[in-house]
Amino acid sequence: MKASLRKFLSLTIPLLIGIGIIYYQFTTLTADEIEKIKISFLKADYLFVFLSLFIALFGYWSRAYRWQFALRHLGYQTKFHNTLMSVCVSYLVNLTIPRSGEITRAALIKKYENVPFDKGFGTIVAERIVDMLIFLLFVTVGFISQFDRLYQFLLDENIQFETIIWFTIIGFVLFVLFVLVWIYAEWKIILKVKQKLSGLIEGMQSIVKMKNKWSYIFHSFFIWFSYLLMFYVTIYALPETENMSFDVVLMGFIFGTLAIGFTNGGLGAYPLAIALIFSLFGISDDVGTAFGWLVWTSQTLLTIFLGLLSYLFLPLLNKK
Repeated sequence: MKASLRKFLSLTIPLLIGIGIIYYQFTTLTADEIEKIKISFLKADYLFVFLSLFIALFGYWSRAYRWQFALRHLGYQTKFHNTLMSVCVSYLVNLTIPRSGEITRAALIKKYENVPFDKGFGTIVAERIVDMLIFLLFVTVGFISQFDRLYQFLLDENIQFETIIWFTIIGFVLFVLFVLVWIYAEWKIILKVKQKLSGLIEGMQSIVKMKNKWSYIFHSFFIWFSYLLMFYVTIYALPETENMSFDVVLMGFIFGTLAIGFTNGGLGAYPLAIALIFSLFGISDDVGTAFGWLVWTSQTLLTIFLGLLSYLFLPLLNKK
């Protein structure tokens, strides 16, 4: 009963937050701004939208291909179509319960390639760590390039920059302490947890020890390059955004990516984040909102299409 309630809440709370954000966003827009958003969708050049979707396919392919390096290091020769379709289904599941797709992906590769769940999931956790580090690199470049503008924004909102710095330092110190305790502590509870998570840890360590680590790193950067590029080409779909500078695009990409984790696939949160960050650079709310919804809608439809198609073909292609 508790498990069912927890699952229900994990599904409904992000969904309700997303619906609430959509309601908030559109109730703060004027009737004229909403009309402009509709016009933007009607006059958008969808050639560039489809080009962004085509670029997104390379990201799917590269993520599946990268995954095979880690699985191969653990001794599992997996079929590429199984890894690719497992990735597609996991993206679809993430639209329901945030981050639940990783569990689904590990479960699918266990079912169709007989990779133990804990090891498969460990390789996925390792992927997420690498992805987070690369994303932090994007964040660092973006924030350094726009430091003056962001600092002024914090001052305007009465947010002390020093407070953010202190929270960052404290968080980093706590993280370092946790890592040191995990590695060196001989406490019984730590040793017991390590034993329980041995398969997971082995999967996570596969990156460091694998033979093709440089190919793995290349694909990791290529995945994020494809994400940024598919976001970038979409600016040419609207005449109001086609002359946008790259630094603005980068900031939009960063904040849009952060917003995805707040609700089901970024429902509501993604367009709002795009509109807010674009407004700092003098772009009107209606244009920022239209652009955010254009990117989010097209990518979500692609995710749903590929996920459902993969869910259908996985059992068909693995008939014994």
